[in-house]
Amino acid sequence: MSITEQYALDVHRARQHGESVPPAPGAHDWQLVRELRDRREFEAVLAGRPARGRARNALGRLLHRLRPVRP
Repeated sequence: MSITEQYALDVHRARQHGESVPPAPGAHDWQLVRELRDRREFEAVLAGRPARGRARNALGRLLHRLRPVRP
């Protein structure tokens, strides 16, 4: 049975039982890849290695907001 056939069967069963339809295969793949990359970067920071990518940019934005404004 292919992924598409399994998905069609799951949708059919969900509708028969009045449940919500499961997400289509591949619908959240890119979000999963981003979350895995963020987790890897977070673990690197915990291990004492410098942050890079999205984690470093988010930290930079946070620190920029916390700096006092000079008149």
